[in-house]
Amino acid sequence: MGRNKFSQHEINCIARLLRKKNAGTRYQQKLIRHHLRVDFEFNISDFNVQGKAFGEEELHEAIRRGAIHILDDATIQAMKAKRAAQKAAATAAKAASDKAAAETTDWQTALKEWEDYYGSTPENEPAAQQPAANHPLSSTD
Repeated sequence: MGRNKFSQHEINCIARLLRKKNAGTRYQQKLIRHHLRVDFEFNISDFNVQGKAFGEEELHEAIRRGAIHILDDATIQAMKAKRAAQKAAATAAKAASDKAAAETTDWQTALKEWEDYYGSTPENEPAAQQPAANHPLSSTD
């Protein structure tokens, strides 16, 4: 889910991109939707009825019904800064988690160390000695 609060300048840019999207080829439409998602965190699916085209008119309708809010530039910049800080914290936490996971012993490394030390893998070890024929546990029946 993307944002639902934008500045008037962002709304103007989104409207321009939506006009280009509706006039473009399929490939151009994909590029414009990607641009909307990445640069503006604007997901068309958050505001439109599935199966219907989403253009500039639908954008203004979403604003009229209150699904999209227009705020001043300073508020939007503060929201973006807060969101960037949250993303940075999440990235740092993931990096720390990945580092901890990398420090655990993986089975392939352990098997290699076993082979280097014992000269064979556990599966290739000779079978346990069978009891001697005169051993009481051996059955010759």
